[in-house]
Amino acid sequence: MAFSKLTNNAANTPSGLIAAAIAYAFALFVAVPVSANISGGHVNPAVTFGAFVGCNITLLRGILHWIAQLLGSVVACLLLKLATGGLETAAFSLSAGVGVWNALVLETVMTFGLVYTVYATAVDPKRGRLGTIAPMASGFIVGANILVSGAFRGASRNPAVSFGPAVVSWTWENHWVYWAGPLIGGGLAGVVYELFFIPQSHEELPTTDN
Repeated sequence: MAFSKLTNNAANTPSGLIAAAIAYAFALFVAVPVSANISGGHVNPAVTFGAFVGCNITLLRGILHWIAQLLGSVVACLLLKLATGGLETAAFSLSAGVGVWNALVLETVMTFGLVYTVYATAVDPKRGRLGTIAPMASGFIVGANILVSGAFRGASRNPAVSFGPAVVSWTWENHWVYWAGPLIGGGLAGVVYELFFIPQSHEELPTTDN
C-alpha cells in the first residue's frame, strides 16, 4: 500500500499513526484556506451535510459540494496509484475484533467533534477572531482522531476519504459505515450547535472545514 510504504509497512503502529495524523492535519490546514474563498473550504461531505442541516447552505450547493468532493477523492487516489507505480490504494476496513456497530459509533463520535469544531470556529456568527484558526482547529482535531482511533481502521470521519480508495480498489465491504457514521455525527453536530448556540435568525453563511 502507498502509505504503508512510507511508514515501512507499519501504518497502525504508534510511529505510523503519528505520521498519518501529521500528514492529515497539515493537508487539511492547507486545503481549507486555499479553497475557502472559492467554495467555503468544504472538503468533507459530513461537514457539508452538517452545514445543510443547520440551514447554512442550500440543498443545491450541498449536492454540488458532494459531487466535487467525491470526484476529487477518486482522482487523487488514481493519481497516487500512478505516482507510486501502481501500489495498492487500500480501502478503509475494520481491524480484527472490531464490529460494524463499534465502528459506526466511533465514526459518529469523531465526526460530531469535527463538525462541532467547524461550527464553533467558522460558522458561528459570534466566532470573532476564532475564525482565523478554523483551519488549524479542524486539522488538529482530525489529527487527534487518527491518533486515538486509527488502530481500529475507523479513523475516516470523511465519506470522501473513504470513497476514493473504495472506488480505485473496488472494495466495498462495510463501506456504508464510513458514510452512515460521519453523516449521523455531522448532522447531529449541526442540529445541536444551531439549536443551542446560534441565534435562530441568521443569514446563510459560508463554512469552512475538513
